Amino acid sequence: MSSVSEITTPPRRRGVLDGTQIGHINGALGTILHGDTAPRTRWVAKLKTLFAILGPGLIVMVGDNDAGAFGTYTQAGQDYGTTLLWTLALLIPVLYVNQEMVLRLGAVTGVGHARLILERFGKFWGAFSVIDLFLLNALTIVTEFIGISLALGYLGVSKPLGVVVAATLIMIAACTGNFRRFERFSLLLVVGSLLLVPVFLMVHPPVGQMIGDVLMPKLPHDGSLNEVMLLIIAIVGTTVAPWQLFFQQSYVIDKRITPRFIQYERADLWIGIVFVTVGAVVLMGVAAATFAGRPEPDTPNLPSSAMLEELHPASKNTWARFPRCCSRWHSSMPASSALQRSRCRPPTRSAMCWICAIRCTASRPRQRRFMRSIAA
Repeated sequence: MSSVSEITTPPRRRGVLDGTQIGHINGALGTILHGDTAPRTRWVAKLKTLFAILGPGLIVMVGDNDAGAFGTYTQAGQDYGTTLLWTLALLIPVLYVNQEMVLRLGAVTGVGHARLILERFGKFWGAFSVIDLFLLNALTIVTEFIGISLALGYLGVSKPLGVVVAATLIMIAACTGNFRRFERFSLLLVVGSLLLVPVFLMVHPPVGQMIGDVLMPKLPHDGSLNEVMLLIIAIVGTTVAPWQLFFQQSYVIDKRITPRFIQYERADLWIGIVFVTVGAVVLMGVAAATFAGRPEPDTPNLPSSAMLEELHPASKNTWARFPRCCSRWHSSMPASSALQRSRCRPPTRSAMCWICAIRCTASRPRQRRFMRSIAA
């Protein structure tokens, strides 16, 4: 016989679909109507469905290649070349297991990650997860705007104005109340991340060596074990982050993805993993091909043209033939990289600053020998 407490105690509320997640799937690249149960047998129909679903996995993965990730990957490339590329290969299954778990949770339950933690593990762990997420996201936002200010400084743009404009664009994209507009803006940034690929091709990195470093785990011999392990921890921390779990599960709910389309969302996740891995490999490879083995400059803010004339007088005539845009870009760069660029052939006057920099830092044996002799 049941006790009185068992009869009078109300059932505990569970995280389940409450009706707000029911409706059309309005993606940036297509729409799936609510109640659409037509079978996808032809590849054209499957492709259209994938385009409509595309977004949560791709955006959450590419969003991980932020300013902190740029700094970590390029630091690894500069200090140890491509030796640590194997860490990225080991992180691929970790990324998939974590994110595939939350996409299933979101599609089946229809509630966010924090609410599931609250209901399953109680108020303490629910509050802990939310507070921890808030603190980590606050620090992440700080690093993002530090990266924006540094990039604008190299381009000669006003840092305060650029940061305000960037923050305004982000808030407009996130707060307009139009989900499709937000997703299209995010996918536009994803496409912009592909600009790393031509940069990778321009510096002519050692592709064969990079493939070997991906497949064969090893530790670099030219650094202390403590520094190498700290850098590996930084790579893991910047690639696998807690905010990804909360973001993708909420994204799946907001987009109204149901269990019927989980397979398409898994494909979306795999596309995102490919994007983030390629971006990380490209960043590490570019830094390795351009700056590997070179010491960091002690006076990065000094005008580089004066150092050029002091270290290598013959560079004065070469530098005079550079276009004006390169002169402005050159004066804001560290002395070590600027010295190498002065040894390059002068680019065409129609070239933009960043194109000049890439062309001049492309791997040329004579320049590399010269820089190694200076570093020695």
